[in-house]
Amino acid sequence: MVQQDQELDLRLFRVWMKAYHALFANIQKDIERYDIEFENFQILELLYSKGPHPVQKISEILSIPSGSITYVVNKLEKQELVKRQCAPSDKRVFHVLLTDKGKQLFDDIFPKHTDVISQNLSFIETDEKEQLIEWLKKIGLGAKQLHEKGKQDDAQL
Repeated sequence: MVQQDQELDLRLFRVWMKAYHALFANIQKDIERYDIEFENFQILELLYSKGPHPVQKISEILSIPSGSITYVVNKLEKQELVKRQCAPSDKRVFHVLLTDKGKQLFDDIFPKHTDVISQNLSFIETDEKEQLIEWLKKIGLGAKQLHEKGKQDDAQL
């Protein structure tokens, strides 16, 4: 029984990875047509969808190393797509926000980009999407707990 479960787990993982790579390739191709680097697009999309964020929070959310995030934000500032602004509550914290130029760019790009995402996910029904979201959250949270436990175990050695 254990071997059957492991074989099923491996099959699930392989299918999941193939689907991820196919989907990601299509999304990346869409982003490239706007002549924007992937990390830049991620930051602009986050700011467009969720509003201003501290630099450190952007780094955490998008898993961009802290040394790289400064470089990327600087490039976006030079293109006048984002700007830094002191947080009203703490002058040591800088929030990154879209400029009018950045917002205008994403007002044009984002509807087209979401259409591409929707086309790529159109092969499953709405209720299946909702189920998949719940399952992926469950897997992600479980994997995160395993990771944290592993870090604790390593620290005890």
